[in-house]
Amino acid sequence: MKQLKITLITFLLGIIAATAQGTVEKSFFNFQTGMVGFWGSHEARLSNKFALRTEIGVDLWQYETFRGEDGVVLVPSISAEPRWYYNIAKREQKGKATRKNSANFFSINFEYYPDLFVIGNMPNFMYVPNQIDIIPKWGIRRHIGNSNFNYEVGIGIGYKAYLNEDDSKTISSTTDNVAVDIHLRIGYTF
Repeated sequence: MKQLKITLITFLLGIIAATAQGTVEKSFFNFQTGMVGFWGSHEARLSNKFALRTEIGVDLWQYETFRGEDGVVLVPSISAEPRWYYNIAKREQKGKATRKNSANFFSINFEYYPDLFVIGNMPNFMYVPNQIDIIPKWGIRRHIGNSNFNYEVGIGIGYKAYLNEDDSKTISSTTDNVAVDIHLRIGYTF
């Protein structure tokens, strides 16, 4: 009986310690840029270790026309990404910086590419196919020193779904529905 009480007390203290320390920030805005675009985002706390990141930006797309020509254009993107900062408490316990959610995370990114506009030299580029990418991914976010500058690295593989039936018939015949997200970004937090 004594062993059971000690185990129960240790378990409860462990839960309290895990939830009381290392919580994500309540809310902040961020602007990031990388080799493939630029984005503005807002991150809001859902619980001690979970946050919801919403983002709007412009992504670089490589395309191929029906005539076999290829090129690069910028297209708009909108995303919602629930994140689990799984090691934020451990980082805080070790005395490492955790401000503005400087920690490792797992997430599921839901990204929408609307056919609103295209920026770039595109003489034979017709339109952006309306699509949604659903990508589970792993990443890290760190601040640079005590500044508001940060960097973020992430990688994931998921599924791409075309919203127009014509797009899925035309595009899926030449490519598969695998979506890959590899990003390296630098940004500034407000």
